[in-house]
Amino acid sequence: MTSLPAILLAGLIAAWSPQSPLIFQPGAPGAAARVITPGEAVALSRSTFTADDVAFMQHMIVHHAQAVEMVGLLETRGSDPAVKLMGRRIALSQQAEMELMRDWLTQRGQPLEMAGMSGHAGMDHSAHAGHAMPASDTPLMAGMLSPAQMQTLAAASGPAFDRLFLQGMIRHHQGALDMVDGLLANPGAGEDPMLSEFTASVVADQSAEILRMQSLLPDL
Repeated sequence: MTSLPAILLAGLIAAWSPQSPLIFQPGAPGAAARVITPGEAVALSRSTFTADDVAFMQHMIVHHAQAVEMVGLLETRGSDPAVKLMGRRIALSQQAEMELMRDWLTQRGQPLEMAGMSGHAGMDHSAHAGHAMPASDTPLMAGMLSPAQMQTLAAASGPAFDRLFLQGMIRHHQGALDMVDGLLANPGAGEDPMLSEFTASVVADQSAEILRMQSLLPDL
């Protein structure tokens, strides 16, 4: 006669089967993955997205790229250690988010860039007949620094740079929050599960970073 412990052991072995592996859903940048059921996995695979979702991701990649470029200037032009540390954290998180956004677009067969947006993240390097054209005062999208503002930032150094960086990055972060608000105002947009988690992460992280940068400004 089979003992009760043996029966329980057999049941545990049956429950742990290579044919029934755990299914993990990746979390937003900085968040842990979570185990989901097969039914949830099927629902995620069938999730729909809209043209507004795609445009949001394409625009946000460009938006994040300028922030990373600003941090690159901070490394050589800035002077305050706390501002530099803040900038490095921003760059790391935004680079991770850019990778997530590219993966999201690629998995859905969408282009990574909108037509006419390539190469416009930061400073204006245009030239005409061998002479540099004046940098534009118009940002590529709301919240971003204009090419002229990026040139002004690049020309500054020391505490003056640190102040311009924080002021510009606060405006930059607020622009990202406005982009999320704009996306969610469109009917049916932002409902893709991965996109929904990403936008929630953007709002939480960048709101906190705005408060931190505002606290640093008075000391410069």
